[in-house]
Amino acid sequence: MNKTIKSLLLCFAAMLFVISASAQVTTGKGVKSVASVGLDIAGQKFEESSSGNGPVDAAIKALKRIIRKQMTLKEFTIQAISKGSDDVGKVHMQVEYDGNVYYGFGANTDIVTASVEAYIDCINKFRK
Repeated sequence: MNKTIKSLLLCFAAMLFVISASAQVTTGKGVKSVASVGLDIAGQKFEESSSGNGPVDAAIKALKRIIRKQMTLKEFTIQAISKGSDDVGKVHMQVEYDGNVYYGFGANTDIVTASVEAYIDCINKFRK
């Protein structure tokens, strides 16, 4: 592989912070919400668990334990794409990091998964 292509691939890998994620949540009425989140970051696998005030909060806290950056969730919006209990939910988030606000989006029939996707979308936009 020539030096230019290798440099481009390394730059691309640095921009693509989180490649994939998995999440599992236990929640219910009268039960503390607990989430386990797994991330693949540049080929390395990480997993953390956390409890929270609901399933989305638990998942975001687990993500923060992996990322270990001082981030503040500024806005969190959920929208239904169409109608029905099997609808896709679209999540919009604003996360503040290092004095800048980053916007992220996620969509899934599972609102916790959509929230994790939106948060990761924000994280992937952070500059080093």
